[in-house]
Amino acid sequence: MATKRDAGDVQRGIRWGRFTARIPGVHVGFSWPEIIQGGLLTAATGGVVAALTMKYFNVPFEVAWAVVLIQLIWLWAIPTLLCGEPYAPGWITPALPLVMGFLGGFEAGEEAIRAMMALTVDVSLIFLFFALTGLGSRFFKWVPTELRAAIIFGGAIAAFNAEFGRLAKLPNTLPIVWGVVFLLMFSVWFSKAKKSNRLLNLMGSMALLIGFLVAAVVGPMFGEIAFDIKMGLHIPQIGAYLKAVSPFYIGWPELAVYVKALPMAVMVYIFVFGDIVLANTLLEQAAKVRPDEKIEYDNTRSHLLLFVRNMGHLLTGGPFIPLHGPMWTGVNVFLIERYKGGRKNMDSLYDGLLNWYWPAFILIFLVPVVTFMQPLLTVALSITLILTGFACAYVAMSMVKTPAAQGYAFFVGMVIAKFGPAWGLGVGVGLYLLLLTQGLPWTSSQPVTAEE
Repeated sequence: MATKRDAGDVQRGIRWGRFTARIPGVHVGFSWPEIIQGGLLTAATGGVVAALTMKYFNVPFEVAWAVVLIQLIWLWAIPTLLCGEPYAPGWITPALPLVMGFLGGFEAGEEAIRAMMALTVDVSLIFLFFALTGLGSRFFKWVPTELRAAIIFGGAIAAFNAEFGRLAKLPNTLPIVWGVVFLLMFSVWFSKAKKSNRLLNLMGSMALLIGFLVAAVVGPMFGEIAFDIKMGLHIPQIGAYLKAVSPFYIGWPELAVYVKALPMAVMVYIFVFGDIVLANTLLEQAAKVRPDEKIEYDNTRSHLLLFVRNMGHLLTGGPFIPLHGPMWTGVNVFLIERYKGGRKNMDSLYDGLLNWYWPAFILIFLVPVVTFMQPLLTVALSITLILTGFACAYVAMSMVKTPAAQGYAFFVGMVIAKFGPAWGLGVGVGLYLLLLTQGLPWTSSQPVTAEE
């Protein structure tokens, strides 16, 4: 039986330094909506990593599937179970197209693997720098709200662009799935109706799983998805995978590769900063609705854990193409929305965070599950990205109030999505100085309002 939290307190756990470990069934309860759909979707999106590994690292599927198990350890066990991060951990998803383009410049196999090693080390050192200096937390405070909104807008536009481009592959299935998920999660009339109807409330709590199952039904109807279900157990080939990708087997990259990867690492960090901005904004908004729980977040701790996760994965399981980021935005949004429903819906935010991932540790060993999910990998990634875009859009719009600030956020967001994070940040800083402040951002000058 999980321990009960007094109103306004932090959810209990095992404190060690600036971290807090929490165990399902001991410090938090078992949340069945998250257990059922979380395990399936986590295993399904993990399969996307296997597909990327096959393409860029030139590893067969039977061997590549081992990365799904390895990434689960560094994705969930370290930040959530042992350290108490208040976000649904995930990849650096917005930067994934850039990373794929970077790897495309190298020959598939050992050359691309070493390039990914170099990028991982460069990104990890940036995380470590901000953690040791404490600048991660200060940097967040220095960035004006309008620029934060622009970064989030950029994430929304990039996510929508990626998903609209994916329509060519599943032109009927994806729009139907998006419509179902949006209805169950954001519809005004549905939100009112489910308050007085237990079945509708259950459907709302299972929104992602329902969207996934709808794809499994309508996809075959339109001839866009086909299944080949098999039976048995699948034991991940960890040894063969490490021999194919580990730096201790194939060797480390040369210095020139680290230098070549550095500009990309800086751009990746800009996206990470945007994710942290969005994650903290979502927690601030949730706190206004749920004052019964105090959620502790620490940007310095988050940077340190990002260093540990990325370097830990590299040293124990080779490079990880999506890279470990602060949150899985689509899932984070879903859990926050469920959490806002009150203690009866989700007693603690950690009920959702801790129960979402662990069932995947079981499912990835089951061949029927693996073969069922394989054709649905595109849908799983699409649900994540479309919710990411939707959440980024409404959060960004809520952060800016004046016409000048709204136009600025949208314009800079477009630059980020069209020309990349480096250009977007440069234009964002320059345009902020021209439009929204009477002085430098770190002086006492206040932004110019519409009335002024």
